[in-house]
Amino acid sequence: MSYMSEYSRWLSRLELTREERAELRAIQNDAAEIESRFYAPLSFGTAGLRGVLGVGLYRMNRFTVGQATQGLANLIIANGKKAMDRGVAIAYDSRHYSPEFAKEAACILAANGIKAMLFDELRPTPELSFAIRHYGCIAGINITASHNPKEYNGYKVYWEDGAQLPPAEADVVAKEMAATDMFEGVRIGDFDAFIEYGMITMLDKVTDEAYLKEVLAVAVNPDCVKQVAHDFKLVYTPFHGAGYRLVPEILKRLGYQDILCVPEQMEIDGDFPTVVSPNPENKEGFSLAIELAKKNDVDLIIGTDPDADRTGIVLRDSKGEYVTLSGNQVGVLLIDYVITAKNLTGTMPKNPAVLKSIVTTEMARAVCEANKVACFDTFTGFKFLAEKIKEFEKTGSHQYIFAFEESYGYLCGDYARDKDAVTASMLIAEMAAYYRTQGKTLFDAMEEMYKKYGAFAEQTISITMPGVSGLQRMDALMKELRKSPLAKVGGDAVVAVRDYQSGERLSVADGKKEKMELSGSNVLYYELADGTHFIIRPSGTEPKVKVYIMARGKARKDALAKVEKLAAAAKEIVK
Repeated sequence: MSYMSEYSRWLSRLELTREERAELRAIQNDAAEIESRFYAPLSFGTAGLRGVLGVGLYRMNRFTVGQATQGLANLIIANGKKAMDRGVAIAYDSRHYSPEFAKEAACILAANGIKAMLFDELRPTPELSFAIRHYGCIAGINITASHNPKEYNGYKVYWEDGAQLPPAEADVVAKEMAATDMFEGVRIGDFDAFIEYGMITMLDKVTDEAYLKEVLAVAVNPDCVKQVAHDFKLVYTPFHGAGYRLVPEILKRLGYQDILCVPEQMEIDGDFPTVVSPNPENKEGFSLAIELAKKNDVDLIIGTDPDADRTGIVLRDSKGEYVTLSGNQVGVLLIDYVITAKNLTGTMPKNPAVLKSIVTTEMARAVCEANKVACFDTFTGFKFLAEKIKEFEKTGSHQYIFAFEESYGYLCGDYARDKDAVTASMLIAEMAAYYRTQGKTLFDAMEEMYKKYGAFAEQTISITMPGVSGLQRMDALMKELRKSPLAKVGGDAVVAVRDYQSGERLSVADGKKEKMELSGSNVLYYELADGTHFIIRPSGTEPKVKVYIMARGKARKDALAKVEKLAAAAKEIVK
């Protein structure tokens, strides 16, 4: 069916409200806009759906949410009555229509005979992962678009272990969705009636308490907080999102007495009015927090994204200026601190391991090797880190002590299987207290780590490619790079190419290929002659291509110079 035919079909449906029909009629003379909304359905991957809000096939709305939920319901029904009775936990963030989509999903599940457990207000993503495990649910749904701009929303599906849906189950949901008419094939019913019948139950602060208990148990050496709590102030911002209540609460329970929350950003608002983008990667989002920190002579600022799974920090450098640390830097600091604290407290397991993604700094490996801790790579996405944790549980080969990605996601502990900004905020605060007892700041600690483990530098470049043409450009780019491999990047020779789609590593000098442990991901990884790594990967959740540069030099300035040179080259390669 053509996009114009699909557009006409939607306009004819009686299920549309007056407002939804008016939205479609308003674009009737805009062929490009009609095509962008109706050329294809949103793709359901292992992370679920994510897209711009609006009426249309390629948009996030109650119909696409309904179709996805019916697809999930069909998967659960196929697993039998016991799976249906175990139920599905449902959470949501502060974005527009998140509560409505969550309620809609609960009703569809209940109409299919599947019990639903719906949080009574917005909650952090990791608490959903915890709830699935805590209540023994068969699956979970989270209505969120993480740190995307305000125009977006999403639908993430989790399986019984609390991790994102495995590929086999995701394929079933995708097939069931394709076979389900989103107007006529979705079962629905009355929310209040389902509540009365016990098919939908509400999760409240009882679940919060169980979750916070598990988070607090992850603290490694909280005694150091008690030593400095009387004069150590923190500034916190949730960027108008789900961390607004539980992050300050866990910091209080850790022992901090003076937590300054940015008042404007404590307000729940899907427009994110005080920031251009609610992303803790971006320093500009911290402007209000920095103002508050300056007024109160505060060294450390912590920020979490709208669904409270990513964590960013701002701190004062040696000159007193407020600077951001990258996700790589925070991750490496936390690895080193967790190792140090576990050794100090005698809690280091027998075969400890750190997990990271292939696009995350190799400085993590240097820290691990120096401390005799194993370091493992996975594909990008916390679901792959969760799979490795599950593998360790089955084999007993290692005990993971920390997992992270360069995109500001961190996990420690066994209560959840997704990145957790509540736990990360607590560990960052504990780590800051530890260094304060030594008369140091986190900035001092980072500088010392470069001297101890080597001068590393990294940069992630995101090149946006929106719309239908953008998807076509991304696909064409990766095909061209495979057809005509890069021989040089920024003037530096490529010595080897890792193609994680085929799972092969090509040595340029002799043309030999060797199989790698990982395969099946659309990533090209270039090893350069000077030891720098240059990686290209289309994003799985946003319309952009990401380029990752990871360098090492004799001194920090040398590593930064390499990164700068390759960043300029990246913009010429990815157009």
